[in-house]
Amino acid sequence: MKIIDMKVRCVAIPLNAQLRHNTGVHPGYLMRTVLELITDEGIVGLGEVGGGDQRGALMKLKPRIIGMDPFHLEVIKLKTLRAIYYLSNARLYAAIEMACLDIQGKALGRPLCDLLGGPVRDRIAMIAYLFWRYDRPGGGHDEHPEDMADLCQELHETLGVTAMKLKAGVLAPEVEARAVELCRERMGPDFGLRIDPNGVWSVPTAIRIGQRLEAVGLEYLEDPSWGLEGNAAVRKAVRIPIATNMYPAKFDDLGPAIRLGAVDIVLTDIHYWEGPRGVKDLAAVCRTFGLGVAMHSGAEFGIELAAMLHTAATIPEMSFAGDAHYHYLTDDIIEGGLMRYEGGAIRVPTGPGLGVTLDEDKMRHYAAFYEEKGDYYARFHQDPYRPDWYPVVGGL
Repeated sequence: MKIIDMKVRCVAIPLNAQLRHNTGVHPGYLMRTVLELITDEGIVGLGEVGGGDQRGALMKLKPRIIGMDPFHLEVIKLKTLRAIYYLSNARLYAAIEMACLDIQGKALGRPLCDLLGGPVRDRIAMIAYLFWRYDRPGGGHDEHPEDMADLCQELHETLGVTAMKLKAGVLAPEVEARAVELCRERMGPDFGLRIDPNGVWSVPTAIRIGQRLEAVGLEYLEDPSWGLEGNAAVRKAVRIPIATNMYPAKFDDLGPAIRLGAVDIVLTDIHYWEGPRGVKDLAAVCRTFGLGVAMHSGAEFGIELAAMLHTAATIPEMSFAGDAHYHYLTDDIIEGGLMRYEGGAIRVPTGPGLGVTLDEDKMRHYAAFYEEKGDYYARFHQDPYRPDWYPVVGGL
């Protein structure tokens, strides 16, 4: 079997609100680049990557994989990730690996999770991210801690989720701390709570807010300050487990993070950690050094969500509910539409391969929507209601 073609398309799907974070706003839609690898046997493998329009970058790699056997992932990785440092982009390779594993599963008639050692669970518990929203359903913006507590309760009741994470670093740290405290008061002592300012807080602020939130009983405090040194400093002063999807977010930084004592929990991400197989490598290192593992969300659509579910299903110690932006999407590009939450969890697709198929009518519709709206990552540091705003790391 050989790869004979690669196709790439950009699509954008509307959200039910604009989602604020510390480096800008998801402006009412999310966008992804969808990859298709075609083999000489007619099998098509699907991949997906975020971060803006990645079509040009992926097409630069096309000549390096045409003619390759999709089972030969080590050579494909060497040719597309490690061999040429100026194209050393784990996100691009991860989309290619995802598509190759989809091909392998379809060729063998087995779900992708079987290629990674087999599932230890058939559904993955998920959270529902709490974002401060502009133009929320029903109108208005989220401005007060009570708004987040209301959203937390609503998502628990509608999706069945039993854990939430506040995307922080948007409003004043004290306001965000109060939002988490209200969620605890509203949801009770057994509900899982987390907060993630994505490294924007200064170390003194992170220590102050972290110590205040010790009484809340958080599952973890994620990326409280910038970098390995920032996380390590906060970890020494706060009695809450420190988690990260930023530092480390690649194998080069994993050793230094462990030596510094920077984190307790690493959030796996298929793109940062070089595909599903890379996530398995990461989980093995975390197991060796006694670190926890959780699952990070990168604003994915159904293709990548399927890959995340398959991968998480094969990691026994991944006991934390996985991150998800998914509940803000109004639709999906896969046949059947949005995957469904069932009692706060999403079932692992049964395969073969990823177990999902593109809906071509929706692909055409959302490709046209992308062309209308454009690549907002090219104008990422923007806030439509504060035109002169820009992010400042450590400014809070």
